[in-house]
Amino acid sequence: MNRSAAIFAGLAGAAALWLSPGPGVRATARRPHFTDIAPRSAISYITNNNYTGRKYFQQPMCGGIGILDYDADGRMDIFFSNGAQLPELKKTSPSFYNCLLRNKGDGTFEDVTAKAGIAGEHLDYSYGVAVGDYDNDGFPDIFIANTGKNTLYHNNGNGTFTDVTDQSGLGSKPPKTLSVQAAWFDYDNDGLLDLVVSNYTLWTPEGDHPCSVRGVEAYCHPQTYPAVPHRLYHNLGGGKFEDVTEKSGFGKSLGKGMGIGIADFNNDGWMDVFIANDTERNFLFLNQGNGTFKEVGLEFGVAYNEEGATVSAMGADAKDYDNDGFVDIFYNNLMGQTWALFRNLRGRSFRYSSPSAKIVQLSEHLSGWGNGFIDYDNDGWKDIFSANGDVDNLTPSSAQHDTMFENGGGKGFVDVSRDMGEDFLRVGYQRGSAFADLNNDGFMDLVVTSLNRKPRILLNSADNGNHWLLLKLVGRKANRDAIGAKVKLTTPSGRTLYNHVTGSVGFMSTSDLRLHFGLGSETMAANIDIEWPGGAVQTLKDTRADRILRIEEPR
Repeated sequence: MNRSAAIFAGLAGAAALWLSPGPGVRATARRPHFTDIAPRSAISYITNNNYTGRKYFQQPMCGGIGILDYDADGRMDIFFSNGAQLPELKKTSPSFYNCLLRNKGDGTFEDVTAKAGIAGEHLDYSYGVAVGDYDNDGFPDIFIANTGKNTLYHNNGNGTFTDVTDQSGLGSKPPKTLSVQAAWFDYDNDGLLDLVVSNYTLWTPEGDHPCSVRGVEAYCHPQTYPAVPHRLYHNLGGGKFEDVTEKSGFGKSLGKGMGIGIADFNNDGWMDVFIANDTERNFLFLNQGNGTFKEVGLEFGVAYNEEGATVSAMGADAKDYDNDGFVDIFYNNLMGQTWALFRNLRGRSFRYSSPSAKIVQLSEHLSGWGNGFIDYDNDGWKDIFSANGDVDNLTPSSAQHDTMFENGGGKGFVDVSRDMGEDFLRVGYQRGSAFADLNNDGFMDLVVTSLNRKPRILLNSADNGNHWLLLKLVGRKANRDAIGAKVKLTTPSGRTLYNHVTGSVGFMSTSDLRLHFGLGSETMAANIDIEWPGGAVQTLKDTRADRILRIEEPR
């Protein structure tokens, strides 16, 4: 085996501590299911959007999630962002504080928020969480999108964080601009993570006014608010960032940004950006390789749906769902607006595939927020998860349960939500969601927030016998997180599976950066071909399955 690949130890013991199927659970169920293990821990965090009868614009958007191994112990920890009191925009009590949970490795989590210094009591209303090691020191840092000044927390490597927003340059943005989500990526392949921020509108409490539907107070339609540019920040090194929104070309397009998908959509070696916009056309920023981007959403066919209409695009993800080597796009919408699946046609354009993939029929009665591609059953095909719940409570069907659409060989999807277990089907107003292998057993788990409720930490039962590999890529010349690295895995039978490193998944959230591959019945990868950001290529041969591999970029 390549000497740069090292196996994480203790997996069997860790998995045994976590896996505890309830009474009556089949030992060899065809489909894995999910169990909420959050009640096993003393978690005080509740997603508090401060709904007290008066409806303010941002209240439906609360509960961002960041998955990170903040203490470098090999176990994924969880960070949650939170709301604030309105209209004051103050975290006036601990009920509004952000939260950091340390994974203890025994199926429980410890609240280390105060110890880490990351409660954010000085912040205002918070939304998206972007996790990335921007200074390549081996410890993940946290960026939080806020109503007012955004926030950057530097991980000190000793279990604590420091707010370095002011000296970093990431706190600057036009007055009144409300930011929803952000994503780390290295757009110029210089080995330093840059940051893209999706902004929604210009908003202040003083300018907020109530709206109504048939005489009942309701949240105002997005078209009530102006569109604004999204922002791009270039990492200069030394903890400093430059706002390059205008000179990069990002400033030319006005939107109402929600989910962000990061990928090399045309396989030219440069990372591109998809942004889902609420009731505005969606953007696809193609990286020109010279520090600039060209917005091509319309000509590539992802700006609108099949009918040429804008929708309430929410969370977004960019993954290769049909294993053809080209990254596809998914985003969800509100009830009555079918969710969008766009198949990448060899990097030249996209085809709206929701009807042929059965997404239209499955989604029209749902309002989705957090989402993403996840191979929940380790069969090698990426399924679609969505965290659901309507914007408002105006109809009996407003509160909803989450959904899992199972991928049928890259051709179409089937709703298997009813097989996912009682905890998966909890009804509410779900918002953020993130994917992670929390117990290092090779099956992906779920973390989901719900308005005014405690989060769910949904552990995958991992009881179908399928095999897997989990790859932790470490960049040397490339950024340490290896964001942008592309992996092609070939099995002995000739199957080819694809994935790439990105944390930005769904709505307001960052998922596990480790690359997950389900292998079905196959017990080995014949080849693992890695293309690192910047173009370096590395190959591992005859790799045994069911392990976590740490793979360092060759020097």
